[in-house]
Amino acid sequence: QVQLQESGPGLVKPSQTLSLTCTVSGGSITTKDYSWDWIRQSPGKGLEWMGAIHYSGSTYYSPSLRSRTSISRDTSKNQFYLQLSSVTPEDTAVYYCASPTSGYWGQGTQVTVSS
Repeated sequence: QVQLQESGPGLVKPSQTLSLTCTVSGGSITTKDYSWDWIRQSPGKGLEWMGAIHYSGSTYYSPSLRSRTSISRDTSKNQFYLQLSSVTPEDTAVYYCASPTSGYWGQGTQVTVSS
């Protein structure tokens, strides 16, 4: 059974870079046709897709976040990563890593942007 687990700091200061790790177990992030995504949910708002890295290593980003977002991976660790730069309090959210088309989601991690 594939499991995903997010990790990273729960508090980030404004203007800094938010960095999160998603560790995948029970399956390989290089398995053909799989997509590994980052999705967030801000207080009182719906889910927002941020971007993805495909099994091939290709990356895709939300147009509204593209300039501040970077998604990468380490296949030897079976992990993929999110970096979001120049954060503001509006980036406060629960951040999820997921393979949505496969139905696999992490439990989510709360990140608060505050000085």
